[in-house]
Amino acid sequence: MAIFRLIFNIAWFVLGGFVMGLAWWLAGILCFISIIGIPFGRACFVIGEMAFWPFGQQTVNRRHLTGEHDLGTGTMGMVGNIIWFLFFGIWLAIGHLTHALACFITIIGIPFGIQHLKLALLSLTPIGQTVVPNEQY
Repeated sequence: MAIFRLIFNIAWFVLGGFVMGLAWWLAGILCFISIIGIPFGRACFVIGEMAFWPFGQQTVNRRHLTGEHDLGTGTMGMVGNIIWFLFFGIWLAIGHLTHALACFITIIGIPFGIQHLKLALLSLTPIGQTVVPNEQY
């Protein structure tokens, strides 16, 4: 299974993963400009790493993973997601949707398009989510 994951991740990297990973990291750098944006920036770098190599990883709600509430899974997380959506989320989602449509043109690109759709949904509301290996959850 690991060899298939590696092959899919390499193909993904070429078919939009590199561009969208850089887009996530650019959003993270822009978030670090203000002190308030530092938690958003940190999340951008974690999700950006997943955007480079998504196969074998998934995102889960931290509340479901740990069983505990934290700042990102409550009301403040919802407010953070609204702010995120207005400044960065919509643009990252559009980028992932564009790449997904391009991947869906060919049959071989369908799994990559599905990954782009998953990342597009994640880019709309990333606060309160965490990246874990598929084996962990």
